[in-house]
Amino acid sequence: MLKPTILIVDDEPANLSVLTKILSPDYQVRACKTGEQALAAVFVAPYPDLILLDVMMPGMDGYATLARLNADARTRRIPVMFVTTLSDDIDEEKGLRLGAVDYLVKPVKPAIMLARVRTHLEIKQSRDRLSVQNAWLETEVDRRTRENLLIQNVSLAVILELAETRDTETGNHILRTQTYVDLLGRQLRGHPDVTADLDESRLHCIVKAAPLHDIGKIGIPDRILLKPGKLDPEEWEIMKTHARVGAEAIRRAIDKSLLLNAGGTDDVKPRPLAMLEVAEVIAMSHHEKWDGTGYPQGLAGEAIPLPARLMALADVYDALTMRRVYKAPWEPEAAANFILEQRGRHFDPSVVDAFVAVRDAFAEVQERFADPLPRAPA
Repeated sequence: MLKPTILIVDDEPANLSVLTKILSPDYQVRACKTGEQALAAVFVAPYPDLILLDVMMPGMDGYATLARLNADARTRRIPVMFVTTLSDDIDEEKGLRLGAVDYLVKPVKPAIMLARVRTHLEIKQSRDRLSVQNAWLETEVDRRTRENLLIQNVSLAVILELAETRDTETGNHILRTQTYVDLLGRQLRGHPDVTADLDESRLHCIVKAAPLHDIGKIGIPDRILLKPGKLDPEEWEIMKTHARVGAEAIRRAIDKSLLLNAGGTDDVKPRPLAMLEVAEVIAMSHHEKWDGTGYPQGLAGEAIPLPARLMALADVYDALTMRRVYKAPWEPEAAANFILEQRGRHFDPSVVDAFVAVRDAFAEVQERFADPLPRAPA
């Protein structure tokens, strides 16, 4: 087994000789005469496991040397013992206050020195083992967290893919609207009334929840959902139920998850469930209008949750600028003008103001993630 390495720093050759003689049977001993030399020696293999440091030395004294060692992240974990002729309590207190692990007064008693050295090396070895274990645990937690996040994302993607198989006209709708919500949220973040609701964690949750806004369309009959044209009044009333159907489905999923986790002791709601609660809000309320004429609850103004107000504008802009079997796509400028006309009517005025600031970015997203043109019949 490799012996621990001890670095002795003392400007008196006699002291170096005595200390080396005491320590060398059990340890690998290195020596230098000045603080400056010590600062270089710590980076030369074999690296010291413990430093015995004199206080009174020409040039850089022991206190200054210790301060330099503690200031460097690479060396601050090396334990330092002062070994000095300064026997005053004030000197000892100063040395310990500066970060030394021990303070021995010369002439040293070999048995006491060896006991102290052994104790501090054992402490360092235990600390090093704990550090390695903690690093492994952090790596393992990070790995499992990434795996869980991947599983969550894949599961969500599967749900959305299944939903899209029933609505063949949505194309990249989910990707575009998710990006629009992110753009609006980041722009609106500086607004004093909503800053707390749009911090990075909250906005991330909103953006991640946005793709579930139309999940309720799974519950709409094919004859209505896939109808190649405008819906009649009766069909439109059925179509409007998708908001409540989606929200209630998400709520049932949340409640079942909480029931399965009822035996746990963690009072903090898991992040995936927090995201689903935002998704429930968006699904239920993204068709509400600022003036109270929307559906399904007829909410108005700030009674409409902020995530749903962001989604409302993103959803309408996308519907206007994308091709449908019953309409040609609007140009981004025309869609932007419509949104401006609906400020304070369909849309939250503050959200519209945020849109104005990022309307060019909206147009770029619309172009970059445009749906592919339908194939001409063979």
